[in-house]
Amino acid sequence: MILSGKEIAKRNGIDLVIDPFNENQLNPNSYNLTLHNELLVYDKPILDMKENNSASKIIIPDEGLVLEKNKLYLGRTIEYTETNSLVPMLEGRSSIGRLGLFVHVTAGFGDVGFKGFWTLEIFCVQPIRIYAGVEICQLFYHTIDGDFDTYSKGKYQKNSGIQTSKLYEEFNED
Repeated sequence: MILSGKEIAKRNGIDLVIDPFNENQLNPNSYNLTLHNELLVYDKPILDMKENNSASKIIIPDEGLVLEKNKLYLGRTIEYTETNSLVPMLEGRSSIGRLGLFVHVTAGFGDVGFKGFWTLEIFCVQPIRIYAGVEICQLFYHTIDGDFDTYSKGKYQKNSGIQTSKLYEEFNED
């Protein structure tokens, strides 16, 4: 089952955390998350899965930033979240998608126990001006049935900002 917006508000601070929490961002069955003013772009045109690919920071100015089409930008939410006994899911908002802006290319599925900021995989089909603070995506929660382990030692756990891919760590595992 998916939690209702009222249930998300009721459980905030108990088995889920959204910080900061703003009632105006609450929907009937989700919560809108906002875009931080920092983005990362990879430095090289060809990425290697086995390497820690370097990236450079871009700050979104007050007047907005025009994103180039067919280029990947990594962003993050302003909100810090935690889930203790629920499965968090991230989706783009329909108003954002109708502008040809994708906010998560593949990674909208969270794990029970995730704690941190959501890294957004931002991609646009045509140039678009974006602004920091915009409600860019929505978070919703599924209940989980049966015995489960919580995500506690994952490579993206307890992040403090935007994270580039850490897939290279999987190639170095023994």
